[in-house]
Amino acid sequence: MQNNIQIIIEPEDAGTRLDKLISVKANEITRSAAEKLIAEGCVSMNGKALNKSYRGAVGDCIDVVLPEPVKLDVLPEDIPLQIMYEDSDLLVVNKPKGMVVHPAPGNYSGTLVNALLAYCGDSLSGINGVIRPGIVHRIDKDTSGLLIVAKNDFAHHNLAAQIKVHSFTRIYEAVVYGDLKMDDGTIDAPIGRNPLDRKKMAVTEKNARCATTHYHVIARYNGFTHVECKLETGRTHQIRVHMAYIGHPIAGDTVYGPKNPVPHLNGQCLHARVIGFNHPRDGRYIEISSDLPAYFTDLLSKLKQC
Repeated sequence: MQNNIQIIIEPEDAGTRLDKLISVKANEITRSAAEKLIAEGCVSMNGKALNKSYRGAVGDCIDVVLPEPVKLDVLPEDIPLQIMYEDSDLLVVNKPKGMVVHPAPGNYSGTLVNALLAYCGDSLSGINGVIRPGIVHRIDKDTSGLLIVAKNDFAHHNLAAQIKVHSFTRIYEAVVYGDLKMDDGTIDAPIGRNPLDRKKMAVTEKNARCATTHYHVIARYNGFTHVECKLETGRTHQIRVHMAYIGHPIAGDTVYGPKNPVPHLNGQCLHARVIGFNHPRDGRYIEISSDLPAYFTDLLSKLKQC
């Protein structure tokens, strides 16, 4: 059976191009996936297929048909997982640094999805298709920490809706370059694709989405600062882009910061330490926290000695 999504055009959405509109309104669908659905005739209004350049008017009712997931051609792998919480609807995983969340060209094994397929079997939501079963949100390969996995479509839809209205609690800790002037601050700057490098994100006004990060200084060291970052929104690479934007990129982040890596760090020093959400089944608030991993505490120990 196919899954249908219905989008009602609100005043703030009027005039938005269809592929962008779908990716914004249906949080689980990327813009490239929206383009594919449109090209395949899966997006319509009043029974008539729409093209991606269509710009909706207030009150338009757009139907999006999501095809049934096909059999996943990614193999389960018996990879150890640190499960921080689990019930019949979802689980919270503490992802290690260096693990890719879902398969992609060059990474079809050793991912979190490979591990989840072995651990959960068929008990994963199918909303994100064959490559990302159960994946409600992501964290970067070289970012460690907590993320939620949905075991069924009901939980996935509910959790995605919470992310969309920014009701998740997501707190990260990071070590950044330099000495922040203020102990507390808010970075409110839109993020979109870097117009000069499509593989990167940037603070930009072009095709960007609002993004807000709150930070608090935990400790200061010689040339570095240990900070807590609380996300109000959840854009791709948000903390990495925002901290670089204010002149304090994440230590070890050679994409948005200095090109010389921090010795023995192997990527950015960024950990998703806390995640909080309302349970999709009964609405109770659940908050999970994790300890800082060894790579993070080792760096802090070295900084304390400087």
